[in-house]
Amino acid sequence: MRDKHPTEFKKMVERGDIKGTSKRKEAKSVYRKTIPVARRVLGEGHRLTLKMRWQYAMALYKDDGATLDDLREAVTTLEDTVRLPRRPFGSAHP
Repeated sequence: MRDKHPTEFKKMVERGDIKGTSKRKEAKSVYRKTIPVARRVLGEGHRLTLKMRWQYAMALYKDDGATLDDLREAVTTLEDTVRLPRRPFGSAHP
């Protein structure tokens, strides 16, 4: 996948927003492809990268057919996503 402009990532985040169960499988696939590119282009702590990771974890967690490995990946992703913004601001930051 070629590197994309931040507005393209914003569109991907909006498209990948998982409100209904029918879109979860598609959302997981989109996030698996785009999150590594977003990390490289926007950076690990960019708000769009963090939002994509959060939504990916939610897609894993809310999938009715989620395996134990999917749930573990969701928890790990959420823990990492919460931890990242605290690095520059410190542990006292909400």
